[in-house]
Amino acid sequence: MGYVEGFVASVPQGSKEAYRKHASEAAVLFKEFGAIRIVECWGDDVPDGKVTDFRRAVQAKDGEIVVFSWIEFPSKAVRDSAWKKLMEDPRMQAIGETMPFDGKRMIYGGFEKLLDV
Repeated sequence: MGYVEGFVASVPQGSKEAYRKHASEAAVLFKEFGAIRIVECWGDDVPDGKVTDFRRAVQAKDGEIVVFSWIEFPSKAVRDSAWKKLMEDPRMQAIGETMPFDGKRMIYGGFEKLLDV
């Protein structure tokens, strides 16, 4: 069934193109190291919740947009191997130095697929 790495972050509204460029550059490396699909989504209808919501999860500030993305891998082993290679790759280090958002407020995690229809 594969393995999915999910991300939620907040990006300044005026940085949409910078974020797209950043994500595109990182996607090349993820694909090189085994990702089979990468999806980046720019928030369009992200409502405030009564208890919690996406904006609170990433401590989004006024003027920031929530982005939601995921990367599909053939397996957890491929994902783990990819992250090891990514963290050692100087190209990824350079990409990380120019993130157009506050990476400390990003949330992420790995997930086993439960249903894929």
